[in-house]
Order: sequence, then C-alpha cells, then structure tokens
Amino acid sequence: MSLQTAGAIASRSLGTISNQISIVSRNISAAGTPGASEKLALLATDDLGVGLDSIGRATNGALFRSLLSANGDQGAARSVSEALDRIDQALDLSNASNSRSPASLIARLTSALQSYSATPGDETSGQIALSAAKDVAAKLRDATAVTQDARRDADARIDRAVADVNDLLAKFEAVNAEVVSGSAARADVTDALDQRDGLLTQLSASIGIRTVTRAHNDIVIYTDSGVTLFETQPRTVTFQQTPNLAPGTSGAAVYIDGVQVTGVKSPLALQSGEISGLSRLRDVLAPQYQRQLDETARALVVAFAEEDQSGSGGPPLAGLFTYAGASTAPGAALIGGLAGAIEVNAAVDPSVGGDLSRLRDGGVSGNSDYVYNASGASGYSTRILQLVEAAATPLALDPIAELGTRGSVASIASSSNGWFAAQRQQHTRDNTYSSALSAQATQALSNSTGVNLDEQMSRMLSLESSYQASARLLETVNGLFNTLLAALRA
Repeated sequence: MSLQTAGAIASRSLGTISNQISIVSRNISAAGTPGASEKLALLATDDLGVGLDSIGRATNGALFRSLLSANGDQGAARSVSEALDRIDQALDLSNASNSRSPASLIARLTSALQSYSATPGDETSGQIALSAAKDVAAKLRDATAVTQDARRDADARIDRAVADVNDLLAKFEAVNAEVVSGSAARADVTDALDQRDGLLTQLSASIGIRTVTRAHNDIVIYTDSGVTLFETQPRTVTFQQTPNLAPGTSGAAVYIDGVQVTGVKSPLALQSGEISGLSRLRDVLAPQYQRQLDETARALVVAFAEEDQSGSGGPPLAGLFTYAGASTAPGAALIGGLAGAIEVNAAVDPSVGGDLSRLRDGGVSGNSDYVYNASGASGYSTRILQLVEAAATPLALDPIAELGTRGSVASIASSSNGWFAAQRQQHTRDNTYSSALSAQATQALSNSTGVNLDEQMSRMLSLESSYQASARLLETVNGLFNTLLAALRA
C-alpha cells in the first residue's frame, strides 16, 4: 500500500468517524423524547475503506403495527367506558349502600304501599307512598335526561374527532411529501419519518387504521375496515352533528369520500378508534338503555292502571302513573321516550290540588265507574294491596327492549340495571386490557427503536478511541511524507 493510499484511507476514516460521532450526539440529544428513534450511520466500503452511505433509523414494523392496532382498540374502549361510568355515577346505579336507581326506588315504592295498606286511614303513610311514587317517576325522567345527554355528548365528540382526523391527515400529507421527495433524493429523512409515525399514532386513537408502504417510503392509509383514508392526498372525512338528539332520533353517520363508515347500515363500518366507540355508544348502547327505561315506565303505567268496576267493560285507564296525552293505559308495545314523560297523576297529589284518598280508593281518572272503595271507608286497603301485587305481577313486554317477553315492574327494572352493569363491566374490562396493551406496545417499540442513553455513551467512547487511532495513523503517514520529502531535498 502506498503512503498516498494510506493517507487517503486515514483521512476518510476520520471523516466517517466524525459523521458517526455527530449521529451519536444527535441520538443523545433526542434521548427521552417521545417517538424519537435511534439514528443509524449506514456505512459502505470501497477501495478507500469505509464511508458514510446514508443515515437510517431503527425500525420495527411489526411492533408499530401492533401499537396502531392497540391504540385503536383503546380509543374505542375508553370512549364507551368513560361514558358508561358517567351515566352510572349520575344515576347512582352501582352504589348498593345508598342506591337511587329505578330498581331500588320501585322497591321502596312497593314497601311504602305495603306500609300504607296496614294503615289506609293514615294520611302520613299515604304521603310517604305518594312521595315514593314521585321519586320513581323523577328518577326515570332523570335517567332519560342523563342518557340523552350522553348521546349528545358522544355526537359532539364525534364531530371533534372527525375535525381532528382531517387536521392530522392534512399534516400527514405535508410530512409524507417531504419523506417521499427526500427518499428519492437519498436525503436524510429520519426526523420526518419519526414525525410521520407520530401522526399515525395520534390518528389511530381516533380512527382504526392500517398502512401500506410504497416506493420511496410513500404510505397509503386505509381504515381498519378497508376504506382508503390517504393516498398521496387525504380523503375527506365528513360528519353532520345532530343539534338535539332525543329518544328515537338517530345520529348522523361518518363518511369518508362518500362511503359510510359508522352505523348499522354501513357496508364498511369502522372497527376501532374513538369515532367507532362513540358511534356505538350513541347509536346502540344508550338507545338500548333508553328503550329499557321506556319499557319500565310503560310497565309502571300499565301495572298501576285502574280497571272498570261497574262491569260495563270499560278500558283500563291511567292510574297512579300517567304521561301527557294518556287516557287509556298503553298496550304491549314500547313507547319511545315515555320514561322522560312519566309522572305521578296530579289527581292524587294534594300539592297540585289532587286528592290523596284516590290512591286508596281508586277513581284517579275522575270516572266513578273506576272507584274501588264505593263506601269510602277509611280502613279500605284492598286497592292498595292490589297495587302491591300489581308491581310483582308479570306483564307482556316488548322484545325490542331485550328484557324478555314477560316480567313484573320490579323484575324489569332489576333486569335493566343488571344489563347496564354488565355492559359497564365489559367495557371497563376492555378499556383496562386495551390500555395495558397499548402501554406495552409503546414500551416495546421504544425499547426496540428508541434511544438508549447508556448504549449511545458507550458508542461515543468507542468512536472517540477510533478517531484517535485514525488521527495517529494520519499523523504517522504525514510524518513519513515529511521524512521522505526531507530526504529528497537533501
């Protein structure tokens, strides 16, 4: 090997090591930064030794795909779990020690009526029973309000999530273009790749996604149901918020380039992400709970309705419980929104001009044919006992409420409470699991591709030693050249 070649190799080695030191310094500066990957010096060899070919980064495609999937599952589970928790807290459904759930209040009403039947002439006992009935009606109205508030909140959050998705896609377009053009020019795009991965991670929490990488690191994004979300440029995600969701009113669907991706009629419905979870809450879970509340309210009106006592075969009329526009008791079909309209009949409420004795004697409708206590005896308890029995008597139920085909007022409310508790427990479990999975995927990806400060410091020491060795070699070659030139001059 000639001295000239040796000098060129030593000089190139110094440059290569200097570049490696710069990359390691860059890694050390990024240590602890979320989403920052380890940058790597990609070397190549030729006749003059080793040189820096390009700068790469540590990647793990399988772990990153797992992270995107886990984020999507967590986004869906968290949105539903948090909403069900808020409903539970607002309605005191799971507080067994002091529960004011519809089921508990119906049980208290039955107990108050039993006490009233023992002393039917005692006005105080009647007031206690009336107050218990008012509590039941008020709780069903409150439950309706809370449930519909949850639906409206979900609708508003879908609107915000869609706006976030469109914003992230716009940012992704700019970064992806930088990556593609830089990759084609063999420029260092590692920071842009990290930024793009960060955008994908954020996006996956709102909408379930999967990606395909093409030439020059170009990425195409699809939803987890197969709808194209981004290809060179973002697709438009649209949603129209419903101003006032009410029982029986359906919320609008989310569309991507005109393709419906939420709702039961969607051919390619999203499977994960916050938008998917919120849509399920708004369109499936909350409406189903509302139907159960409405069926509970209908059962109360039917169970406490009055029968014609004259023998002329008049239809059952609304008794203790009623609702606006009611005359006869409702049939066996669910009445949407009834839980939000149920109330204690004013005819038995002294605070609004009613007569409390009608609770004992019947005739709440004002029709004398429906009076049970024809003699007006103060010790009459038959009608009160009938009301107690009616609360425990199975009634025909509308199957759409998913509470069976027959059940008593008490069992309907208990079944509904159990259904809600099961849904909440399931989604809490899903949220806990998906959160743990997302955290593990994040940590695993960080361990695999992130910056390890100890490793980088060790590498820096090794490179410094190599730099010193190359510098000594170059110094030696330089000394030999000087000696040779001196000899020639002599």
